[in-house]
Amino acid sequence: MLTSENLSRARPLFPHVSKGKIYLNHAATAPLSTPVVDATIQYLEKRSIGVLENFPEDMKMVTEFRSLVQQLINAESPDRIALVCNTSEALNIVSTGIQWKTGDRILLNTAEFPANVYPYLYLKKHGVELDFLKTEQGRLPFDLVKKALTPRTRLLALSAVQFLSGYRADLAALGELCRSRGILFVVDAIQAVGAVRVDVQRMKIDALAAGCQKWQLGQQGTGFLYVTEELQRSIQQQHVGWLSPADPWNFSNFSQPLASSARRYEPGTLNIPSLWGSQAALKMLLEFGLANVEQHVLGITRLLIQELQKLEGIEIYSPTDDHERAGIVTVKTEPILDAKFVLDALSARNISISLREGLLRFSPHFYNSPDDIQLTVEALKECFSEQIAG
Repeated sequence: MLTSENLSRARPLFPHVSKGKIYLNHAATAPLSTPVVDATIQYLEKRSIGVLENFPEDMKMVTEFRSLVQQLINAESPDRIALVCNTSEALNIVSTGIQWKTGDRILLNTAEFPANVYPYLYLKKHGVELDFLKTEQGRLPFDLVKKALTPRTRLLALSAVQFLSGYRADLAALGELCRSRGILFVVDAIQAVGAVRVDVQRMKIDALAAGCQKWQLGQQGTGFLYVTEELQRSIQQQHVGWLSPADPWNFSNFSQPLASSARRYEPGTLNIPSLWGSQAALKMLLEFGLANVEQHVLGITRLLIQELQKLEGIEIYSPTDDHERAGIVTVKTEPILDAKFVLDALSARNISISLREGLLRFSPHFYNSPDDIQLTVEALKECFSEQIAG
């Protein structure tokens, strides 16, 4: 985990900590840190007294943002990054831009979040067939995926970390497999980036989408798409705007080509206020170190699992091995303990988690402390006592 020095430096950056709140719900939406709030307010204050005066600074920030994302996922270049509003927008750029042929198949799975399903369901009208792999308690082992691929599979769509089980896929092995078979590998990484390290080059990922509002600790309405140069060349994008061309400031030249970089997928004005906040969040993560953040997330979830396993009546739904999980720990309490009762009881104690599909989902981040975990487990014990007494 983080050293005590780094942990004591990280925790004050999140104001809810000083209010006695324990936030273990980053897989839903992250709380805003003071760097994020300060950067956003500073932008808004400047914007309130000047508009175009701030434009050069905004454009510099956008350029830097792409560079930060490049570092975050080890992309080849900032040119491979497009800024978008959310994961769904990024995935739709890819799914609608590929030139599909009747009989092409896409491999999905039954544990995916809807954002990684609907963009592909839409393609059925083009004669594309979808194969849904049935998961084993939210797990997708390499051999299971490999067996499900067919000679007609053109694309594997997969979440880096499954939203419910928290299972972390072996992206490197799957990327190698897809590359060797000429299958596009498109990853929804919103539950991974910012919690565990993702290396798009080593993992041979063709396209990766992620919103910033969860593990990246950024603002809603910001996200990014990574796309390889090779895949970009084959995408015929469905939406363009005045910022898509090579030189958007050449207003009268309507015959110019689109930008050679992934910037071509940014057709109009970006969400500048939120980008300022999300930029501050990415800087914070990189400052603490992605390796340090990952080790703390794995360490704190390991401690949580160990403590939960001591409680009678709780079944761990998530994988317990470090290499198969990231920041999500999901448990089953029913029929012994009503999950909604637990959710409400923890909320009354200023502990925030999620209820998903009848299961309780815990998702701590790099600033959560061992004390947060111990207090949460004690609260769970009280929930058991209260329900029994009731």
